[in-house]
Amino acid sequence: MGVRNYLVEGVSGTGKTAVADELTRLGLHVVHGDRTLAYQGDPVTGAPTDTADHEHHLWDVERVRALVADRSVPVTFCCGGSRNVSRFVALFDEVFVLQVDRETLARRLDARPPGEWGSAPAERELVLRLHTSGEDVPAGVAVDATRPLAEVVDELLRRAGLGG
Repeated sequence: MGVRNYLVEGVSGTGKTAVADELTRLGLHVVHGDRTLAYQGDPVTGAPTDTADHEHHLWDVERVRALVADRSVPVTFCCGGSRNVSRFVALFDEVFVLQVDRETLARRLDARPPGEWGSAPAERELVLRLHTSGEDVPAGVAVDATRPLAEVVDELLRRAGLGG
């Protein structure tokens, strides 16, 4: 990934994908973890499973390690979330946690098209529960993601020492 590596986390609906897309648009190196590192696996052993649910949404830890070990770019932002984040979070220089209030989160989930994760009633209920409990998100620097996307990205860049 980069000489410096940042993880952008938060529950579904907080804006991780939008942030990743905007950072990419700005020409920064971005890894969409949920697209390129994710698989369905046993949360304890990491062994792949056929179970397709949130509890089994993992990232390939060895691939994360290999990406972090590659110092070919100055900075990388890795955006997404996984149930096994505790197994690799220490590899990152900093963790930014996108946070929104419950009303904003509910509105964003309501706007998701059918079939997108978080749009089904059971998935929405789970996301709202995880938002309340915080059980699904690592410790990190809280970033108010209720603000316009440009402001959120500017804050991330500033905190990463890249202006903003």
